[in-house]
Amino acid sequence: MGPTALRALRLLADGRFHSGTAIARELGRSRAAVCDALQGARQSGIEIHSVPGRGYRLPHPVDFLDARRVNARLAATGCRSRVAVLEETDSTSTQLAALAATGAASGTAIAAEWQSAGRGRRGRAWRSSIGGSLTFSVLWRFDRGPGHLAGLPLALAASVAQALEAAGCAGVGLKWPNDLVAHWRKLGGILVETTGEMQGPTAAVVGIGLNYRLSESLTRHIDQPVIDLAECSSPLAPRNELLAALIASVEDTCSRFERAGFAGFRDAWRARHAYAGERVSIQEGEQAPRIATVVDVAEDGALLVSFGGAARRITSAEVSLRPARARTA
Repeated sequence: MGPTALRALRLLADGRFHSGTAIARELGRSRAAVCDALQGARQSGIEIHSVPGRGYRLPHPVDFLDARRVNARLAATGCRSRVAVLEETDSTSTQLAALAATGAASGTAIAAEWQSAGRGRRGRAWRSSIGGSLTFSVLWRFDRGPGHLAGLPLALAASVAQALEAAGCAGVGLKWPNDLVAHWRKLGGILVETTGEMQGPTAAVVGIGLNYRLSESLTRHIDQPVIDLAECSSPLAPRNELLAALIASVEDTCSRFERAGFAGFRDAWRARHAYAGERVSIQEGEQAPRIATVVDVAEDGALLVSFGGAARRITSAEVSLRPARARTA
């Protein structure tokens, strides 16, 4: 998405109609250039209403991310984390990993209005839209090696769920190992990527993507049932306030995890386990999927399931988890 589209969308952030002539004059571009830019934004999944004689508008006002506002809230709560907001990037985690390699400190964070190559677990694409998503990454450095961080995505998921509940989002559940769900539909995901020595230290880049207010056009391009914060929140928290709360939650979780590991978060995770006791389909590597019953989650974050006998450990590197039967909201 080009700079003209991004600037035009900011002019439409109030949710009111703006004529093509007024937008073109403000941007110093031709009306044809504005029309082409907004058409490109539509093709990227952004819903834009246009009415002859009235102009263009977004279906809802957009609270564009503002680093100064977010960092002021973080500082007021005593957090060390600070965020930079990018208009557009390939992936916040990719950008943050590059900063980590140059020595960036714990608490360095990047958020983006638009990601062209956001990614989820096992290389899946993460689709987002301007104003309709929250996509950000936080760097945290641990003294211990990567092997000690196996339960970190689960701990983060439990803490993010708590932060969303505090912000007015009801019914947030967790799907092992890194998904947030509501009414059996995906609300968001967490991806932790680590680099470091076997015995430590380790740099962890925590990438988080949340559906804030999805457009119908974007939803049609997502290959699984999804839900957004607008549908399950009352009221819907402003994006800048929510981003600050979530970054603070990541900082607190990483600090606590360094001391206590996943054991300190296990009960909170269990309380929100959406698939507890459910029959599920599990696929290990290239093997055919098998039906199992979810038993529990272990102290290190491994999933415990039963294939009709004793409980067996499943790790994130070897499992694809899907509901064995359809669930409705």
